[in-house]
Amino acid sequence: MILAVSGCTTNSAARLREQNAFLAGQNAALRQQAQSASVFPAVSVIGPVEKASVPWVAGLTLTQAIATAKYLDLNDPQEIILTRQGESAKLNPAVLLNGAVIPLEAGDVVEIH
Repeated sequence: MILAVSGCTTNSAARLREQNAFLAGQNAALRQQAQSASVFPAVSVIGPVEKASVPWVAGLTLTQAIATAKYLDLNDPQEIILTRQGESAKLNPAVLLNGAVIPLEAGDVVEIH
């Protein structure tokens, strides 16, 4: 009788170890994802684009980010909104066509309307 109980305990303990190992693996994967997001900063682009996330590099401009995101609409944008650290600014797209250089920072969000 003691052997049967210890066998059940062993099986239960093995299942518990398996569950803990599985959860530890999931947690490690989530931590790695979070770290890679901070290691590889990006700019988000919302609107008719192929890529919603553009890797940020020093010197990245708004024009470069839109080109990298692959703007898909056949019509020119009517408005661009740049949000940085919770503050938004509306931009006239004609400014970009006239050659204005608008530098971006990691974490910026660009909305194209």
